[in-house]
This record gives sequence, C-alpha cells and structure tokens, in this order.
Amino acid sequence: MTTTTPTIRRLRTLDDAQLDQLAALTLDCVAGGASIGFMQPFTLERARAFWRRIAPEVAAGERALLVAEDEQGICGTVQLVLALPDNQPHRADLCKMQVHRRMRRRGLGEQLVRAAEDLARECGRTLLVLDAVTSGDAARLYERCGWIRVGDVPNFALYPDGRPCGTTYYYRALS
Repeated sequence: MTTTTPTIRRLRTLDDAQLDQLAALTLDCVAGGASIGFMQPFTLERARAFWRRIAPEVAAGERALLVAEDEQGICGTVQLVLALPDNQPHRADLCKMQVHRRMRRRGLGEQLVRAAEDLARECGRTLLVLDAVTSGDAARLYERCGWIRVGDVPNFALYPDGRPCGTTYYYRALS
C-alpha cells in the first residue's frame, strides 16, 4: 500500500528507468480498460515503444511531460502538446493522462490536471483542449475541475477490448 503523497514534477528528458516506469504505468492503464489510444493485446514492449517515440518531443520542448511519483515510482502522468501550428501559439493539448489503478480515487488525477494547467500558464498558454471518453471517469474529473464541454462524437474511438466509445471535447481558458 502506498503511504506517501505523490510528488509531481516535469521531466525534460527520459532515461531508461523512467521509460520503463512509464511503460509499466501505460500497461496498467490499458489493462484497466483506459481508452488512451491502445488496443489489446497490449504488451510492455509496445508501451516502451510508445514512450521511446515521445522522448525526443519531450527533450525538444515540443511536449511537456509531468509525472507523479511515490515510493513505488511513477504512478501518474499527463502531457501537454506544445508544438502546434503557427496560428495557435496560445494553446496546448492536454493528453494521455494516466493514473495507476493503485492510486485511483485518491485525488491524483485532479492534482495532475491542476499541475498541467499551471505548467501551461508557465509556458505562456492561455487555452487548453482535450478529449475524454464520454461520461467516463476522466470526463467527470475534467468537469469537476471547471473544463467546459464542447460536444460529443459518438463511436469516435474504441476501448482496448474493441467496444466503441464516444468522445467528448473540452476546453479550459487559463487566466
């Protein structure tokens, strides 16, 4: 059982140990049914490959990566995509928020969202957008955090087991 409060920090580069921990986190989330872009069967190697593709964008500052860590290692993460078209320098996309199943329902998701909003402000962004499974846990979290629902797209994506799910788009104006 985790006894410490996780700390959240920005990673600007990813070493092998962090890649492995992030891959294990993604594997856990997908095994738990999270619709974050991956399908079953999902392997640790596929999760590592995903994080190896993300690493250069993090190092280049095109993508901001926040991680939550406790005594067992990385237990949560969220990303801000900062490299957007020239006509959108004021915004970022919040994506791939993941919370390990052992840490759910303990406030870590909200902590990650708030930390991402703060980081976006530090990066000079005034608008964030994201999408989440319609009526899912994440959608309810974003609404509790003050994000504005734009609309739903039915059958937009699939759960890891192949069932269709709708997607809801949200935005948050930052001051």
